[in-house]
Amino acid sequence: MKKLSFLSAAVLCSAISGSFFITSAQAQESYTVGVEASFPPWAYVEGGEFKGIAIDAMDAIADEAGFEIEFQDMPFPSLIPALAAEKIDILATGLTVTEERSQNIDFTIPWWETNDVVLVPEDSDLNVFTAVCCGARVGVQGGSSQQAWMEENIVNSSDIDVELAKYDNYVTAVDDMAIGRISSVIVDDTSAQEYINAGRPVKMAGKIYIRAPLALAVSKGDPQEILGDLNQGILSIYEAGIWGEIIEEYIPGVTPPAIPGHMPGFVDTYQKPVAGLPELGNE
Repeated sequence: MKKLSFLSAAVLCSAISGSFFITSAQAQESYTVGVEASFPPWAYVEGGEFKGIAIDAMDAIADEAGFEIEFQDMPFPSLIPALAAEKIDILATGLTVTEERSQNIDFTIPWWETNDVVLVPEDSDLNVFTAVCCGARVGVQGGSSQQAWMEENIVNSSDIDVELAKYDNYVTAVDDMAIGRISSVIVDDTSAQEYINAGRPVKMAGKIYIRAPLALAVSKGDPQEILGDLNQGILSIYEAGIWGEIIEEYIPGVTPPAIPGHMPGFVDTYQKPVAGLPELGNE
């Protein structure tokens, strides 16, 4: 066999290494985005296509950052574990920032602020208090911040007679409430307004003012190193007016909160300097 000269071998190795580098870089330019596609107006499927605030915003952010994305629909209780295990790269839905979640995943800058709403049937006499006590059966989404709030503030901290019914998604919970299987549903105010606008036979009994920020999320430690791109993308589409146009399309008449919004001090990814936006962050 003819031996390669040192120079020829070096060129060959360089070519192989270069090809591998390009392939790896290209592979890293496509990311899997986990969504719960039964959570309007944030994400849902219509005519076989993903739609919603989070869907359109992620498409705009990907265009801004120059990478490709592929959406993967998953039940909400599976999303955070999948992100923590790096089975998906980004979580994009109406995700509330909580201290417990911040220990397992990393958040972007906040892009929304929400309060919770107690939904009841439109012909119900229940108010915001009686809808979550006195023998009520309250629907929540499994693994949601609403479930955590109910357990911490009502179920586990008092003698109030209330039962939680846990659902994979809020659409099913609202359907069950309409036929009398549960008394009420606790959901974020954005989704509650979407159900009302869609003509569902529900009304708001009242609000639970928690002022919780919402954000995108990546795996803990940002192994894909995309947190900075996401942060820059969120701020860019907000400043360009794209974010406002998306909000107007899905929840007309609602003025979106300023971006970035308030982020609790327990979120370590929002300590100054923030990835991609070093001028931002809590001191």
